[in-house]
Amino acid sequence: MPIRTFCLTSALALSAGAACADKNFNRIASFATPDNMAAGEDVTRESSAEIISVSGDGMTLAYTDSPLRVLGRIDISDPANPQPLGNIALGGEPTAVSVVGKTAYVAVNTSQDHFAPSGHLAAFDLVSGDELGRCDLDGQPDSTAFASDGSFLAVAIENERDEEAGDGRVGQLPAGDVVLIDLADGSPDCASLRHIDVTGLADIAPEDPEPEFTDINALGEVAVTLQENNHIVILSRDGTVLNHFSAGSVDLVGIDATDERAALRFDEAQPARLREPDAVQWIDDNHLVIANEGDMDGGSRGFTVFHKDGTEVYESGASFEHAVAQAGHYPDKRSDAKGIEPEGMEIATYDGVPYMFLLAERASVIGVYDMRDPASPVLRQILPSGIAPEGVVAIPQRNLLVTANEADLVEDGGPRAHVMLYEYAEGAAAYPTLTSSGAGTLIGWGAISGMVAGEGATLYAVNDSFYGFQPTIFTIDTAVTPAQITSALPVTRAGSPAQKLDMEGITRDGDGGFWVASEGRSDRLVPHALYHVNAKGEITDEVSLPAALLAQETRFGFEGVTRVGDWLWMAMQREWGDDPRDHVKLVAYNVETEEWGAVLYPKAAADVGWTGLSEIVARGDWVYVIERDNQIGDAARVKKIYRIPAADMVPGALGAELTVVRKEEVRDLIPDLKAWGGYVADKVEGLAILDDGTFWVSTDNDGVDDSSGETFMWSFK
Repeated sequence: MPIRTFCLTSALALSAGAACADKNFNRIASFATPDNMAAGEDVTRESSAEIISVSGDGMTLAYTDSPLRVLGRIDISDPANPQPLGNIALGGEPTAVSVVGKTAYVAVNTSQDHFAPSGHLAAFDLVSGDELGRCDLDGQPDSTAFASDGSFLAVAIENERDEEAGDGRVGQLPAGDVVLIDLADGSPDCASLRHIDVTGLADIAPEDPEPEFTDINALGEVAVTLQENNHIVILSRDGTVLNHFSAGSVDLVGIDATDERAALRFDEAQPARLREPDAVQWIDDNHLVIANEGDMDGGSRGFTVFHKDGTEVYESGASFEHAVAQAGHYPDKRSDAKGIEPEGMEIATYDGVPYMFLLAERASVIGVYDMRDPASPVLRQILPSGIAPEGVVAIPQRNLLVTANEADLVEDGGPRAHVMLYEYAEGAAAYPTLTSSGAGTLIGWGAISGMVAGEGATLYAVNDSFYGFQPTIFTIDTAVTPAQITSALPVTRAGSPAQKLDMEGITRDGDGGFWVASEGRSDRLVPHALYHVNAKGEITDEVSLPAALLAQETRFGFEGVTRVGDWLWMAMQREWGDDPRDHVKLVAYNVETEEWGAVLYPKAAADVGWTGLSEIVARGDWVYVIERDNQIGDAARVKKIYRIPAADMVPGALGAELTVVRKEEVRDLIPDLKAWGGYVADKVEGLAILDDGTFWVSTDNDGVDDSSGETFMWSFK
């Protein structure tokens, strides 16, 4: 078992000893939504998991799947091994589901356009799939919530605006409202349905409220967010408006608000940022918390606690984003558009402690907060989720937590949409596996590629071209758990951040500096090259590839570099023009004589996609490489470390017939990757071996772009 458990110790946001507690939440399983498709269905169709709920006994999950227009069901009687129960066709787009006992109440949008919204609430037996009842909602529903005693249901009727109409702003009639429906004998009582008018309350477009999310406390009071109106309404059980107030604004400081720089720099500010909340949850009968996603103008990137009388009790500011950045999950491409985008939320009590589970949709994480003092929430954990977590349900009676993750990247050959399960149990947290220290200037990071061992427990790692304006060499301390980035050294050319680099490998030069291997791409004018970088991060020498090698060029170049005496050895990711099929070059460069040479490495043939090399490390009598395919999840077949006898590494002349080296399998990494309970990650990219023989392996998280952002860094001997 490769996963090391640890205590979170962020100076910025994560409380000391947070994950040292007796119990923590850890992911134990995941379920891909295509697994619920019937035999013969096209599993390459897009599917999704958006809003999720659970049966009263905690054994069956139900989630909305908008692309397939179905309600998906999962048996979690064994939560570590979730099983498909199939889909229920809905005849429209499901927007929410609430399960009361064994009845699933599904809000279904049947609108033809924004100006004639329509929808209904359908009740289904969760076991048989039979429809038990249906109520017309006279509008487009968004979210649902039910009273803890199961007596009634609240539905937010959003009647959302058309973002393409006019200037895309509210108001656009018809206005939304809130529907309250009594529940009886597992069915909705349509005769009891009543529309609660919430017009005339907000300062922004009072004539056009757009209710987004709703929650009900133990007193039967209904909290509703009007997202685009930046407003919160509190209703009584009978629909009386008890109170309403503006969600207000936040002065954000220390954020990254620009995505064009391909860099993480938390030095900007946004004054008076409207919160525009999405989810709302009651903490207790007097306090509620909102997730400040934004939508039209706002997005304060965090969360806010209010007393139900409208008094602001706590504002998170940029602290949640900072903690996410330390964990390597900050989505730079969303910097100008709501950053990590908090959206979904759940409040539940485990072992007497009320926790908030806050979903960051664009960062693909869950912030776990101790909410015992609503005026002083404490971040206890950051959990990894699938791509774009949209819904979350707590099952405290079984010590379980579940998220629904909506992004399905089937068209791009990426991860499918997933439901992910977590258990609250004895033991320390298993994630994150790498953080930045949080001391002094915040170090944002991502897209870790090549690594090399330093002195003692130190590693050095580089980021790749995702951060094109911020090429960096990171110093990592592996003596602490999780491993911690303690410093970031910018790689510069003529005093400015070096451009046109795709750093995929790093090795030490023996004089305090480094050699860096850059994978070229002709279509982006990035050269295939070696760079000598001094201890200050300055590029002192650039070594271009020889003509004999470039004559056979493809875009799949250097993936790793290591040093043996005066020779640098670089692994080529895939075949170049003169390589035999399923063979790639290990290219050599002599730093003293400037000679070039190579040997051939025999890689596995790929049934689907491709296989190639992603790292190379020399140690003693062996040279180690990572060989991997480009497949994800259940399709992954090859994620392995092999070793080559150093005696085989005798470079032959480029253009001549090259020696084929022998290889021996050292470790299959797929079981390691499965141990984190998610899907098998694609890019195993980093390998380093400490002086004591400890192997460290890491994955590239693609800069949290069409990726869950999960970075796995683990060790073994």
